[in-house]
Amino acid sequence: MQRLDHKIALITGAGNGIGRGIALRFAQEGAVVGVLDVMPDGVNETVRQIRGADGKAHALICDLRDAEQVETTLAAFAKEAGTINVVVNNAAVMPTGRMHETSLENWDAVFDVNVRGAYLVNCAVIPGMLAIGQGSIIHMASVTGIRGLPGIAAYSATKGALIALTRAMSTDYARLGIRVNAVSPGTIDSPMLHNFLAAQQRPEVLRGMFDDMHPIGRVGTIEEVASVCVFLASDEASFVTGSNYEVDGGLSSKGEQPQD
Repeated sequence: MQRLDHKIALITGAGNGIGRGIALRFAQEGAVVGVLDVMPDGVNETVRQIRGADGKAHALICDLRDAEQVETTLAAFAKEAGTINVVVNNAAVMPTGRMHETSLENWDAVFDVNVRGAYLVNCAVIPGMLAIGQGSIIHMASVTGIRGLPGIAAYSATKGALIALTRAMSTDYARLGIRVNAVSPGTIDSPMLHNFLAAQQRPEVLRGMFDDMHPIGRVGTIEEVASVCVFLASDEASFVTGSNYEVDGGLSSKGEQPQD
């Protein structure tokens, strides 16, 4: 028996990067996976890879900023696949800049996707989870929500919000069968890192500094994040709620900040 048999899992931001890696791993573990992203090409490619490995996947193209789209899309997925009992709120955007360099438009945009999107998804799936008396919600937070790193003020604020939301929700739903946890990756070798580095003046130097600043001596991999999510989604984590798993090679405990 696979670890996620009988799980109907929704992964947001699953068109590439960490979200795609989680979707692929969940399907390998037996889950029926809803692959949600705003970019059709990314969604279709993730679904293609899952089905090519004999997994079960549904393509869900949706703008998480649109409440009506979220409700309609998730209702259709649940009607076709069954009640959603696992959610990974992974979709995120990461504009760069210090606070005073961040426009109001960019500030609102990052909160719309990273926090409001999670709110809309949670509100859409929780009634179904309550009806069946079980569910697992995972918020993809970040080490940047725990400690300060330069140049990503808005992103850091949203990730801190998700950690706080995780703790609040866990107390609301623990006795109703819904577990809520967060995963806070350190620097992960992913498209988001590649895009961030490309916007810097010294990307090669900064990449080496990212490796060095993690006590373990390197940045993490998408598979390492996905493995923690599999555990939290599975029945093996039945006594785990309200926790924030720091998948960061020790970065949140110690280590130096990179200087641009």
